[in-house]
Amino acid sequence: MRGKIKNIWIFNHYAITPNLPGGTRHFDFAKELTKRGYEVVIFASSFRHNLYEEAKDYGKEIYIEEDFDGVKFVWIKTTPYRRNDWRRIVNMLSYSVRVYDIARKFTIEKPDIIIGSSVHLFAAFSAYLLAKCFKVPFIMEVRDLWPLTLIDMGVPRWNPFVIVLGIFERFLYKKAKRIITLLPKASDYITSLGVSEDKIVWIPNGVDLERFRLMGEERKYSRQGFTVLYMGAIGAINNLDIALEVAEILQRDYPNIKFLFVGDGPEKPRLAKIVEDRKLDNVEFRNPVPKADVAKTISKADVLLLVLKDLRLYKYGISSNKLFDYLASGKPIIFSSSAINNPVEEANAGITVPPDGPVELAKATVKLYEMPEEERRKLGENGRKYVEKYHSIPHLVDKLERVINKVVNDELNSTL
Repeated sequence: MRGKIKNIWIFNHYAITPNLPGGTRHFDFAKELTKRGYEVVIFASSFRHNLYEEAKDYGKEIYIEEDFDGVKFVWIKTTPYRRNDWRRIVNMLSYSVRVYDIARKFTIEKPDIIIGSSVHLFAAFSAYLLAKCFKVPFIMEVRDLWPLTLIDMGVPRWNPFVIVLGIFERFLYKKAKRIITLLPKASDYITSLGVSEDKIVWIPNGVDLERFRLMGEERKYSRQGFTVLYMGAIGAINNLDIALEVAEILQRDYPNIKFLFVGDGPEKPRLAKIVEDRKLDNVEFRNPVPKADVAKTISKADVLLLVLKDLRLYKYGISSNKLFDYLASGKPIIFSSSAINNPVEEANAGITVPPDGPVELAKATVKLYEMPEEERRKLGENGRKYVEKYHSIPHLVDKLERVINKVVNDELNSTL
């Protein structure tokens, strides 16, 4: 056992296990921490916010416990909703209120340290209150910069919800012993709010390389076709209208190039209607797959696509789950983003084009289509080596462990 820490509690409303679609950052971290002798409990909601459906059967209970591959989950039953409006805020609050009440009365061994993770700040606030209750250090993890992200997506600064989030944000930054950010330049924003840079640590997203170890030789959906795959959430921030424009541009002259979108989200029905109206025979939508099946699905594609809107907040960088899965797969990538960081370019793992440019995106697609397979394979291998070096789960957990031990040592020294 390292240091004096044994029990770690992680509060993440949207944490999942690998048998569900989505990012498994905290499961992957917890599994690695468990290998190192820690006991980790993750408190999450099982309501799937992209599909508006419940993933667990609670019966008459308001929470259930599950051991998944050695990682303990406590699933909190939260208020359901059917659209991304005020009802989602109620869902957030129901998680935060219930998780505080449940965790405070939990009968298992109490935590030595608590990590509270956004997206929404109410979950992190409940984690802070519990840390205060148990008299243990509180670490805040910032996955998205709320409320800045909402403002950048068009919500007015004077919106009451934005104002409330701003108050919570400053309070939590002040109270946290350390602030873990996923975005490489988020410290620029956080320090602008008066937070010391010494409190901020960058631990980006990563990938469990074991999931990609058995991919084997390249497989395809069609021996005659060339598949460009997008996998992930289908929402406003994932600029897939541009991808449909590319499909329309290429449909006549490059009939072998097919576009496959695997995922779900609020924009999917609208995009599917565009495909139908424009008679885009080279586009197909499929349902999301569990995280455990991502490698298998990616292995059948030729090129992987990530297209993001041009947002001001990207000046603080990105840390996309799907991007690191893409890189780990050994497939070349087409990346369209205005983010200040560019893992695809850093790794020389594909082609980068400016955002909101369907013509440039179409040219990149054709270039990879016409490129010799060996050259495409080389780009993919570059990406794989990059994540092995910088974004493997053990490498990232090394960073997390150093943060935890530093916080604990600081606490011990302060009491001497």
